[in-house]
Amino acid sequence: MVLSHAASDSDVSVHSTFASRYVRTSLPRFRMPENSIPKEAAYQIINDELMLDGNPRLNLASFVTTWMEPECDKLIMASINKNYVDMDEYPVTTELQNRCVNMIAHLFNAPLGETETAVGVGTVGSSEAIMLAGLAFKRKWQNKRRAEGKPFDKPNIVTGANVQVCWEKFARYFEVELKEVKLREGYYVMDPEQAVEMVDENTICVAAILGSTLNGEFEDVKLLNDLLVLKNKETGLDIPIHVDAASGGFIAPFLYPELEWDFRLPQVKSINVSGHKYGLVYAGIGWVVWRNKEDLPDELIFHINYLGADQPTFTLNFSKGSSQVIAQYYQLIRLGHEGYRNVMENCRENMIVLREGLEKTGRFSIVSKDEGIPLVAFSLKDNSSHTEFEISEMLRRYGWIVPAYTMPANAEHITVLRVVIREDFSRTLAERLVMDIEKVMHELDELPSRVIHKISLGEVKSEDNGDNMVVTVKKSDIEKPIEINVKKSDKPIFC
Repeated sequence: MVLSHAASDSDVSVHSTFASRYVRTSLPRFRMPENSIPKEAAYQIINDELMLDGNPRLNLASFVTTWMEPECDKLIMASINKNYVDMDEYPVTTELQNRCVNMIAHLFNAPLGETETAVGVGTVGSSEAIMLAGLAFKRKWQNKRRAEGKPFDKPNIVTGANVQVCWEKFARYFEVELKEVKLREGYYVMDPEQAVEMVDENTICVAAILGSTLNGEFEDVKLLNDLLVLKNKETGLDIPIHVDAASGGFIAPFLYPELEWDFRLPQVKSINVSGHKYGLVYAGIGWVVWRNKEDLPDELIFHINYLGADQPTFTLNFSKGSSQVIAQYYQLIRLGHEGYRNVMENCRENMIVLREGLEKTGRFSIVSKDEGIPLVAFSLKDNSSHTEFEISEMLRRYGWIVPAYTMPANAEHITVLRVVIREDFSRTLAERLVMDIEKVMHELDELPSRVIHKISLGEVKSEDNGDNMVVTVKKSDIEKPIEINVKKSDKPIFC
């Protein structure tokens, strides 16, 4: 006789998670559950749901590092429970951060003496770094205006329309007018001449981007500096520059060492860089360094002693992990100039492979530049039948995450796809991506064009008008319809 019994719902000592009741019970999504569940079940359920995420290595939208050496992974896990802000308890971690600040300042050619310590701080990313740099500019400008007996309630900052959204956040959160230099077709970075024309006595700084998010291009910081020097001399102003080197700060020193963009230029007073981009560290670390102590007002630095000793702090948050600081130090001493140069050269070479592969298809125009961030931004030469957004969507079927987006103001009609070449993107992957893009293009060619699809949806109306047929395409509810005159003999359009 075969004996059987049903497992009790209260029995939590189950050897197999998939044999337990937890895989057939829907977990709460908005409220904490009343009862506990076994650790094995909690792990399995969460891990199963995370499988639906994309593969970070194939996420070509992101500039952020997705691979590090196993030895560094061990250091990260060993220090994951250290709170960086407890400087008195973790003095070695604090020392490692100070070493990173000094190494980066020297990398950016800060005018430091042999024994002089650099002025800078580690942050959770370039967004926080930019907030801190912006606050320093604003406070210094306010102090100067106050001393001169002039109004100090209407500060502004000049940037290109291609800046990352963190600049807009800074302007809105800290009540600074954002004056943007508009882009134009074929020129997708800030024009230094237009930027200098926009500065006035209320300008706290001009922000230049070393590596535009849109197409990877470096802005001409040298020209901007020279024009500002002339403007300051003519007007008596003293407008400084901040360089947002979030992406390019760890690229330019190794690929373009002769390029003048950093503290070699007298008007550059502060620079931010993302350690978690081409600094080759996992997400969660950024840096901001100042030219000298005078460029960071003392009143912005707080001193606390309730953690055991006097500790100066200039951050927007308080507690943060130590792991990324330690990981950054690992990369700096592990790779050195030689290693970083090799990594960046590999990225550039694989970028060229991808770009040439796309050009050979004859279907795309390359929007990105040779000098800049190792990425490829490209547009369809003919998007009358299908769009860049369709290519982006169909590439996901092959595992690739390739973003499609429109350019900012004055160039909104330009749509591009962008592939960021990171350290872990090999030549083999570059060649594979080109093959998959060609497959997608072939698949799209086999599909009905957008006009035919809209006719089937009733979004296209045709009207006989003598020798021509007027086709009205309703693009969306908020856009004006487009009328296309089609000769009656042009039947292939509607076949």
